[in-house]
Amino acid sequence: MNDRTKRVALISGASRGIGDHVAAELFRQGWAVSLGMRTPAMPQWALGHEGDVHLADYDANDVTAEKRWVDSAFQHFGRIDAIVANAGIMIPKTVIEADDDDIDAMLAVNVKAPRRLAKAAWDALCESGCGRVIILASLSGKRVKSALSGSYSLSKFAAVALSHAIRQAGFDKGVRATAICPGFVATDMAAAISDRPADQLTQPDDLARIIAMLLSLPNEASVAEFAINCQLEEFF
Repeated sequence: MNDRTKRVALISGASRGIGDHVAAELFRQGWAVSLGMRTPAMPQWALGHEGDVHLADYDANDVTAEKRWVDSAFQHFGRIDAIVANAGIMIPKTVIEADDDDIDAMLAVNVKAPRRLAKAAWDALCESGCGRVIILASLSGKRVKSALSGSYSLSKFAAVALSHAIRQAGFDKGVRATAICPGFVATDMAAAISDRPADQLTQPDDLARIIAMLLSLPNEASVAEFAINCQLEEFF
């Protein structure tokens, strides 16, 4: 039996990497969590506490998946207080090399799916009075650092804008949205495109603690964007 007094967070892409670390940290801090995964499986850190961990079959490319997930999580917990839109993809091509299918694929997962998730959970987030939306964007949503990151940046600039748009739409209802903009994080995605050693990249558990802190802030301490970097750049 789950405790319906606990705050509830939905985390997409929760099977590994940033999503898994965020879910584990929130759970450790007393949240109940719903894990959106392509192949649902109970994580090791949740064994023995399954009542406060809900598993959902979630594919960001399925345009009906967000509503099914939200309905299932709400039925299980009776409330939704936060969503963490973490699922994302990168296709490393310049804006000249990329074709429409490449751009559409990144927009579908990095922008359209988080928007649908926020929309599906909107009534519950507003009812919470302190609803929270975290969009995992990227420093690639703040600058175009290389030619090969250009197409990815298109989608992540849009993801940052989505976070601001959600914040505008829900501010008077107690909904706060934050775009998290990390540089390289020690995940499989970063390993495929960075030659920096993993221990010199931002660690997923550090990112998880930052996200948990942002979710815990009161309505009067709204953070629109949070940039994190593992290396020196001119601005970030």
